[in-house]
Amino acid sequence: MSNVEQTLSIIKPDAVERNLQEEIKNEFKRNDFIIVKDKKIHISKKEAEQFYKVHQAKPFYNDLCNYLSSGPIVVMILEKENAVLDNRNLMGATNPKEAKEGTLRNKYGLSIDKNSAHGSDSVENAKIEIDFFFKD
Repeated sequence: MSNVEQTLSIIKPDAVERNLQEEIKNEFKRNDFIIVKDKKIHISKKEAEQFYKVHQAKPFYNDLCNYLSSGPIVVMILEKENAVLDNRNLMGATNPKEAKEGTLRNKYGLSIDKNSAHGSDSVENAKIEIDFFFKD
């Protein structure tokens, strides 16, 4: 039985600003992800606050929301077997300095805040996050 999942991936403002979206999309394709849908958008601070609501109590919440709404982002629905975990592994650790060599954050991340990529952390959250951006 195959375990095909969908996960949300965001190419964050720092990477879009450096025009890395095609390069990052190609990384996903090379790692057998199917990009089901993608779009480039610019969200408001209010939308970012709603999206990151799970982190509301954390000290970095406000910075996170300011940052995600600071410029255009590319949101994507990725699909493959074990998509959530495979995407987390491909992204690497939150802090690019700690991310394994070859991971997206190791290659493209600038700092713990500007780490170029977001990915859902569970199948449940993936559904919520996909609906947030693609509820058409």
